[in-house]
Amino acid sequence: MTRDGLDIVVLGLSLSSSWGNGHATTFRALLGAMSRRGHRIRFLERDRPWYAAHRDLPVADFCELNLYEGLDGLAAWQDAIGAADAVIVGSYVPDGVAVGEMVQRLAGGVTAFYDIDTPVTLAKLVRGDDEYLTAALIPGFDLYLSFSGGPTLDVLSRRYGSPAARAFYCSVDPELYRPVETKPRWDLSYLGTYSTDRQPTLDRLLLQAARNAPDLHFAVAGPQYPDDIVWPANVERLDHVAPADHAEFYGASRYTLNVTRVDMIAAGYSPSVRLFEAAACGTPVISDYWEGIDTLLDPRSEITVAENVESVLRVLRFRAEAERRGGAAAARRRILAEHTAAHRASELEAHLLEAADRKWSATSAIKFVHEDAHEER
Repeated sequence: MTRDGLDIVVLGLSLSSSWGNGHATTFRALLGAMSRRGHRIRFLERDRPWYAAHRDLPVADFCELNLYEGLDGLAAWQDAIGAADAVIVGSYVPDGVAVGEMVQRLAGGVTAFYDIDTPVTLAKLVRGDDEYLTAALIPGFDLYLSFSGGPTLDVLSRRYGSPAARAFYCSVDPELYRPVETKPRWDLSYLGTYSTDRQPTLDRLLLQAARNAPDLHFAVAGPQYPDDIVWPANVERLDHVAPADHAEFYGASRYTLNVTRVDMIAAGYSPSVRLFEAAACGTPVISDYWEGIDTLLDPRSEITVAENVESVLRVLRFRAEAERRGGAAAARRRILAEHTAAHRASELEAHLLEAADRKWSATSAIKFVHEDAHEER
């Protein structure tokens, strides 16, 4: 394997539809940047009716996008999997265990697991939930690309036997996520699919703020929210905002809220892609706290960490406009300097080449031992 022109096969949750998931925009940014570096990519996606009904990228100009029906349909791509320089399996892939076993059996190149949900994955494994990954599969992947950094990497290496667990945060495409001049509509917004474990924080930091400040304007965008949620009158609901409209959504927000899942708070070092995207759009972010947030954005100057509704309302009502704009600009500079898709593509390329060298060295050593033993006989 060389740095130039790798053949890469990716099996992920979705590339064609961003409805109800954050995987699609993450894959689009990363694989687009990999394509610009000269790599050839095939993305294999299980065809699902809910994604088919909300497809916002039916054809990708940066890779071959192929849909398949079930494991039998995936068998048509066995030759591509076997011949690729690298095969990457993502988290939450349907029948992920069977897919992972197939990849480890067939792949001639480097195999990697790209976990966009690492804390959730590990919590599932502890509960014995093998929805898309088993503990037995982890050592068989040459590389584990983890959504989480920090102590989680030691867990993957020491407890689960990953030969190479690497922090691999999400990223942002600065061509799509950039400041947009638009009329402000909301004092505080939130963009995210409904999640039972995020909802209490959303209620505490945004909905309660709306109840306490009826003169301010709020928005919650994203699908799958239950019908029985009582939304305050000053909270605008948008069922889905397509990625092409994210920049305008953030541009219309004086501030936007980042809410973190419980498992990700417990793990720490697990930034949501929405945090990067909002900051790249020049919208100031208010976030709940989790360990490691200060390694990504400085709470003193680039992001606001809120503990309760009172701290949210203090920011919305009393922070000076110059301070609001200055913090947003500082966060945007930090994201563009460290967390663009181009940065991640460079990291991925290095990780794949490192894994290939390690795999080649191990194979050569085994071959040498076998040949030496044969000569002694």
